[in-house]
Amino acid sequence: MAAPPPLPGFLSDLAPVLEHWGYLAVAVLVFIEDFGIPVPGETVMVAATVYAGAGRLNVGMVAGIAFSAAVLGDNVGYAIGRYGGKRLVVRYGRYVRLTQERVAKAQEFFARHGGKVVTVARFIEGLRQINGIVAGMGEMPWRRFLAFNALGAALWVGTWVTLGYFAGQHIDTLYPAIERSELYLLAALGLVAAVLIVRRVRRRARRTASKRR
Repeated sequence: MAAPPPLPGFLSDLAPVLEHWGYLAVAVLVFIEDFGIPVPGETVMVAATVYAGAGRLNVGMVAGIAFSAAVLGDNVGYAIGRYGGKRLVVRYGRYVRLTQERVAKAQEFFARHGGKVVTVARFIEGLRQINGIVAGMGEMPWRRFLAFNALGAALWVGTWVTLGYFAGQHIDTLYPAIERSELYLLAALGLVAAVLIVRRVRRRARRTASKRR
């Protein structure tokens, strides 16, 4: 059986990680992303599901590991927020891009929308990484947080596993199409850049001519 083609685009950057670490990469990166550390947890999970669709990993294992890591990671975040709270955010938050302003905005959002935010937060970059911490700081009851957290993890993992696995199964068809679209995109960006450069040169020429007059 011929080896499947390489992963397209930015997913190809994660190929060495998955080749070497496999399921452990999914477990570790999803886990630590979910309590505030800025690592590509979601991205590596998507790449792993594409790998699974291409026959390189087991999709059930990827889904189960990602779900467990997501729930556990958010619970670590909840504990940090509940027992460390603002003191830890003030002292260490800047090292992981967790500023007081960012937390304050998230707390306001949580206060307006309650537990359902924990469910949908996984689909929102930024909120996904800190929703456990914010829920803990807001002293949301742990059982309520756990229920919404597990529901959100199931929906998040289920969505990406389904899409990624489908893409992996059809990667022989999708990969050439993606390559073509990348070429078209680069050509379009080149054209836009050329137009902007020409416009700027013309404006400078007009300004120079008007000053001479």
